Amino acid sequence: MYERVLHWRGGTMQDISSGGTSGTPWSYYGQQEQSADSAVLVAPQGLGNGWGNAGGEDVTFVDDMIRRLDGELCVNPAQRFATGFSWGGGMSYALACARPGVFRAVAVIAGGQISGCSGGTQPVAYFGPHGISDTVLPVAQGRALRDTFVRNNGCAAQNPPEPGVGSRTHVTTAYAGCRAGYPGQWAAFDNGHLPGPVDGTYTESGITTWTKVEIWRFFAQFS
Repeated sequence: MYERVLHWRGGTMQDISSGGTSGTPWSYYGQQEQSADSAVLVAPQGLGNGWGNAGGEDVTFVDDMIRRLDGELCVNPAQRFATGFSWGGGMSYALACARPGVFRAVAVIAGGQISGCSGGTQPVAYFGPHGISDTVLPVAQGRALRDTFVRNNGCAAQNPPEPGVGSRTHVTTAYAGCRAGYPGQWAAFDNGHLPGPVDGTYTESGITTWTKVEIWRFFAQFS
């Protein structure tokens, strides 16, 4: 298994690899810890610390990176994954749209359609955590991205339950009726625009967040 782990607007590949103020438990959004170092994790650096993907340039960058990694590392090309927060989430969505045969699954954390969606008609396993009080990329944007792959994956349409304001918790829903091998999953949480929410509080922590656990569980089902 190997993952592309994408930074947010203004973030860097060093922020992803170091785990920032939470340190190693949050390296690669906690996927290094959760995988017990069993996955190849790659943190690319976006131009201008973002993923504008003008003319598809960032998708081309990922294509080039895949060719190089496939040529240099012992990896399974059937187990490529992408995840990211905010703009990194938007870029993960863009990769699901543009390269459905390349990425087995994506986890779009608090993302929006800010890097485009060239293609976007083929199934890709999709997990979308999003805060109900997000004022940067409102939850309606996350729902719209989710619904693209609910349709593509043949899942039964529904309005999944979401936590109420003040509950300080999250609700994860696995969609029913999806095509075999292409699940759709949504996790709404009572908080704002952040990647590491913690139930019972309005703060965040890469050490104790549930997102890293649920993202790894979603990806690991394809191992």
